[in-house]
Amino acid sequence: MSTYVRTAQLSDIEGMFDVRTSVIENHLSREEMRQMGITEGVVGDMIEKSLCAWVATENNKIIGFSMILPDEGCLFAAFVLPEYEGKGIGRRLVTLAEQELFLHHEIAWLESDKNSRAAKFYMQLGWGNETDLNGTDIKLEKTRGV
Repeated sequence: MSTYVRTAQLSDIEGMFDVRTSVIENHLSREEMRQMGITEGVVGDMIEKSLCAWVATENNKIIGFSMILPDEGCLFAAFVLPEYEGKGIGRRLVTLAEQELFLHHEIAWLESDKNSRAAKFYMQLGWGNETDLNGTDIKLEKTRGV
């Protein structure tokens, strides 16, 4: 089976939410996301407005996605279904997100739980300049060309 990575479309939103709610680390329910202002409509508006999201698919099923906030220079999300972790899919998705961010920003940033596997993953990809935000979360940065 082949994994394909492409720009997200409006028809991908349901699959993206399925991936987001399936993760074990940093799990959020749809209700928790709604309370944070992350809804299908908001994501759809973002996808229509700018190049901001990519999906990984296998047999037309969404198995991962990444998303940026292009105006802010932020890597907002990168998630892969648990059964597909460790296969390079997250790396591919983050690379596409970084490429788009670095077209518009010298420095990109993200926030993560400092003790998470995600934080270690991002650091392996060259994200650094760690800033403690609240004792639990950190901000990481990556400079264009790194």
